[in-house]
Amino acid sequence: MDSVRSPNGRAAKPPVPVKIVVAGGFAVGKTTTVGAISEIAPLTTEAEMTAASVGVDTFDPSTGKTATTVAMDFGCVTIDQSLKLYLFGTPGQTRFGFMWDDLARGALGALVVVDSGRLDDCYPAVDYFEKVGLPFVVAVNAFHGRLAHELDAVRWALSVADDVPVIAFDARDRLSVRDALLAVLDRALARAVGQRTS
Repeated sequence: MDSVRSPNGRAAKPPVPVKIVVAGGFAVGKTTTVGAISEIAPLTTEAEMTAASVGVDTFDPSTGKTATTVAMDFGCVTIDQSLKLYLFGTPGQTRFGFMWDDLARGALGALVVVDSGRLDDCYPAVDYFEKVGLPFVVAVNAFHGRLAHELDAVRWALSVADDVPVIAFDARDRLSVRDALLAVLDRALARAVGQRTS
């Protein structure tokens, strides 16, 4: 098999693989986020919700969801010739929390997707990444083009540190998702530089 060649004829280096976790509560837009930007058909593990989950899973029926992620979502996107992101979306239900350690292992950072109308659902994700020390960005999904609360109010409600970015994005829009993921990379880089100089 021939090696890939750069325009100048030299063998091109493959892009550096970077793992990013996309996390959050039930029906906040994690699967949509991964699907909006993945350059491959995303792997999803959505299953139809049945009566068996009543009393086990807590979810807001106003979301209108009829299926839910039961393992993970996976997708990837090449940022440039030197960097390729591998996206791992977590399931939102508490009963799948045991998987988070495996999904977060080796990750450079995390995107915590939040529905500003249901902030209670994102506390576990914020608490988890604070506990394990993984750099993260809080991305408030603008459902129907609007936020239920201003970003400052979301930051206050979540009690996240001042250096944790809290941004608005649209999980359906590729460019918006790209910008949110770049914010995760910036946060991880800033953390790494800070640890080097301290």
